[in-house]
Amino acid sequence: MTAQQRKVLVTSALPYANGPIHIGHLVEYIQTDIWVRFQKMRGHDCVYVCADDTHGTPVMLRAEQEGITPEALIERMHAEHLADFNAFHVAFENYYSTNSEENRVLSQDMYRRLDAAGLIDKRVIEQFYDPAKEMFLPDRYIKGECPRCHTQDQYGDSCENCGATYSPTDLIDPVSIISGTTPVKKESEHHFFKLSGCEAFLRDWLTGKHNTAEQGAPLQAEAANKLEEWFAAGLRDWDISRDAPYFGFEIPDAPGKYLYVWLDAPVGYMASCKHYCDASGRDFDAYWNTDSDAELYHFIGKDILYFHALFWPATLHAAGYRTPDRLCVHGFLTVNGQKMSKSRGTFIAAAHFARYLDAEYLRYYYAAKLNGSMEDIDLNLEDFVARVNSNLVGKYVNIASRAAGFLSKRFAGHLCRGLSDIDREVIAALQDASETIAEHFEQRQYSEAVRLIMALADRANEYINEYKPWELAKDPDQNERVQQVCSTSIELFRILTVYLKPILPALAQKVETFLDIAPLTWTDAKVLLGDHTIGKYEHLAKRIDLKQVEKMVDDNLSEQEQAAATSPARHGEAQQHTVAPIADTIGIEEFAKVDLRIARILKAESVEGADKLLRLELDIGDGEPRTVFAGIKQAYAPEDLPGRLTVMVANLAPRKMRFGVSEGMVLAAGPGGEDLWILNPDDGAQPGMRVK
Repeated sequence: MTAQQRKVLVTSALPYANGPIHIGHLVEYIQTDIWVRFQKMRGHDCVYVCADDTHGTPVMLRAEQEGITPEALIERMHAEHLADFNAFHVAFENYYSTNSEENRVLSQDMYRRLDAAGLIDKRVIEQFYDPAKEMFLPDRYIKGECPRCHTQDQYGDSCENCGATYSPTDLIDPVSIISGTTPVKKESEHHFFKLSGCEAFLRDWLTGKHNTAEQGAPLQAEAANKLEEWFAAGLRDWDISRDAPYFGFEIPDAPGKYLYVWLDAPVGYMASCKHYCDASGRDFDAYWNTDSDAELYHFIGKDILYFHALFWPATLHAAGYRTPDRLCVHGFLTVNGQKMSKSRGTFIAAAHFARYLDAEYLRYYYAAKLNGSMEDIDLNLEDFVARVNSNLVGKYVNIASRAAGFLSKRFAGHLCRGLSDIDREVIAALQDASETIAEHFEQRQYSEAVRLIMALADRANEYINEYKPWELAKDPDQNERVQQVCSTSIELFRILTVYLKPILPALAQKVETFLDIAPLTWTDAKVLLGDHTIGKYEHLAKRIDLKQVEKMVDDNLSEQEQAAATSPARHGEAQQHTVAPIADTIGIEEFAKVDLRIARILKAESVEGADKLLRLELDIGDGEPRTVFAGIKQAYAPEDLPGRLTVMVANLAPRKMRFGVSEGMVLAAGPGGEDLWILNPDDGAQPGMRVK
């Protein structure tokens, strides 16, 4: 145990209860679990809680599509999520649900506290209303023509083509993607949290002055810079109410009004903690009161930074609770350098991965990539196989397999009582790295920790190769030296296991059984087993065949294609049976004004600062390549497009965008995002041919 025990409460973002856990989600939960396990090995009182995020329109609509209640849906998803986390050895003290009595009481109480503090404002606003479904529509459940660049089939809050943001009521020819009908504008009274009045506190909080312990500022520099952009743009008050029908908690004394999911979801951290404290006899207030001596860490993805770095600390402070000490913000996962894609079979569910491969191998690979920043990490599947086989199996596990057999056959598993100075020197080299590795784990610089651990594994293998117990064993006079070398090798292996245990808890448990020792703590790296007998060596890990990975990806693609063909869509915007109304009739003269041409894609590249755009250079046969910015980045990798034929609007007026001038429009079908397909002419069509 370290000199001073810390009391730490840790959370991960709450996974939404309308879909399975996938390997992208696991970046966060594995990262968090490694940190928590490290803290526990150091002797700290570290509690890890989480919950399913269960409220909101998507859950309500999916349950309706499946013909079940929202409660039945979230109960099923809770069991599936927990099974996925267990498969990847993510160990919560409590995994709960935001649809709980604890969360209802805490969320409604928080609203009352904010209202009493004068931070709730009630205003009448105009929204789109679906008369067929008799409900107000969230922004993402409305589509229409972008009011700026006039691209069709854009969501109600932003345009994927030009990047414009707007109000849903600004859309041209809006359509409800739930019913396919035209929504109408309707007024409703909404409740707002006055975030605009919290800027002074938030700036103060960002300095770290409110931290429980001396942990520095609560955000990485890159995240803090993003907040400065939001401050500069001006903080807007936050709409925290939704109208019935809505799956969630009612606002106190406001019949038919519900707390917006993003108000009660983070309160779910508190609710899960409350449930755990009540069950374990702990003091909930000791974690959440303003005088708490506990540290509070939230691990989140960069896509929800706005909610966690502005709304969450502001509402906690205004309601009289303590605020987070640290937000550990991470990036996204790409696979083979590209966004996860259903069409390529790389949008992989956690359960599917675990059916084919050892889940701890993914933990190891993620750890080797994570560096405590907001940078995205890439799962390169060939590199994944190479690293596991070369480092984890070839360097680390190989140490035990090379030494254990000699000890079992010649010495009944007994380790040598006395080691030479040379032996102790190499052991000391590994022991001396203990605090450096610990600091890497503390700062979530896992890739640095793994790099150093593998360098130490190289040192251990160099020692074995230098003294060659298999050669010494041929000389009866070297029997004692064989025992010394093999005992030293086992000590080196055990020390490396200490360092890898936060990453590989299941493998470490196998090692503890093999060595016949108590569960390893961090301080065990500093002591030797000495006069000890180990058990019989059993196989600890096996190499991966690249064909296993290829089969996993291929089978995943087949399963997704089959599911898409036989199952109803899970999200309203992906329903293939919902078709937008046919536009108003036009004459042939009007249609003839649109000059559609066959175009060959010469070049495609990502646009810096744009999440959804690709910059295309198109050949339409006139000798001058056209530049078009197309919102197809989520559906297509840039390197897959050059050489393909497509169809473009050639006589569209050029429009100036912040990324450059777009000289036309590529035609595509589909609801958007990953589900988008550019038109592809049959063979024989040539650039410049007119489509008519």
